Amino acid sequence: MTITEILSDETLRNREFPITRDRVFLGHAGVCPLPRRVAEAVGSYATQCTLGDQEELFPDAQIQECRTLAARLLKAQPEEIALVGPTSLALSFVAGGLTFRKNRNILVYHDDYPSNVYPWMALAEQGVEVRYLNTRDLGVIRDVDVIGQIDENTSLVALASCHFISGFRIDVDAIGKALHQRGILFCVDAIQTVGAFPTTVEHVDFLAADSHKWLLGPSAAGILYVRKSVQDQLAPMAMGWHNVRCPNFVAGEDIVFRRDARRYEAGSHNLLGLAGLQASLDLVLEVGVNNIAAELLRKRRFLVSALSGKGYEVVQAEVPDGNASGIVSFRRGDADLTDLHQTLARAHITTSLRMDRAGRRYIRLSPHYYNTDAELERLIEAL
Repeated sequence: MTITEILSDETLRNREFPITRDRVFLGHAGVCPLPRRVAEAVGSYATQCTLGDQEELFPDAQIQECRTLAARLLKAQPEEIALVGPTSLALSFVAGGLTFRKNRNILVYHDDYPSNVYPWMALAEQGVEVRYLNTRDLGVIRDVDVIGQIDENTSLVALASCHFISGFRIDVDAIGKALHQRGILFCVDAIQTVGAFPTTVEHVDFLAADSHKWLLGPSAAGILYVRKSVQDQLAPMAMGWHNVRCPNFVAGEDIVFRRDARRYEAGSHNLLGLAGLQASLDLVLEVGVNNIAAELLRKRRFLVSALSGKGYEVVQAEVPDGNASGIVSFRRGDADLTDLHQTLARAHITTSLRMDRAGRRYIRLSPHYYNTDAELERLIEAL
């Protein structure tokens, strides 16, 4: 199935993406609706589970397939993929599992989404110096900004691959390469790009992404990437029968973790979620992430032009394609856009309402590849 086929065949589009039958859904940077095949995968497995052991009906080979598909998308190795669920949990595993020496510091962005702020803030209680990155504009993080604010005592930099309001995509490869040259670890919250734009881990040590946004998968069915070479540095934060070796389910005399990323999976998997995750990964790989990225940029160009023509202020309207994403946020002066957001909802147009630290409100648009031009024009007419 291709994007061209989806956008040119309304019957196919309605069948594969049931939300399109009665709603223009432009909120994929929030929580997505499920495509038909993902919902059917979860439902089919759930039905099977009424007749037997849930784990036997979702064998290890199928779990391994989820790892393999995720690794293929990230250009990683399956043994570097842990299936731990929410992004917040995965990032907390990274923050809590590392040991920082005295007088070391970490660099984070305070205006990032809280999931990628609080786990690092908590390290201050352990004596770690937590530094906040300074930027000229909301969510606009350039590699020179990062390199200019680290020093010889920086142990780790934690950033999002794309800002949740500005939609600015960082240059993950350039930043990661520069950090690695200086012996600094790099952690990426990639939930706003995985499934939408190529997001690879060549120069990344840790990466987390749940599937409920651009991957079009279930909530709490996410992935944690941990580079093989740093797995011994990241201690598991939870322990159980799955990640600690216990032959025949008998506790051993010593705690011996598995030798790959499964060491971060303490207990039973969220198998219903993994059934959906497997289907969503299959879908994004079938459509092609490069094709998805190109389509999202095309939609962005249309929206930026149309919104500007309506007199709205578009956040980062002139951003280069290399830093642009599927997120387009807009505002109008000091106007409170709450009423407009609700008006759009009553017109069956789903958007997101977001606020920055200064209290300014934005309407955020995040269409996906299956949204048609006609749907975007319907939004503009409603505005």
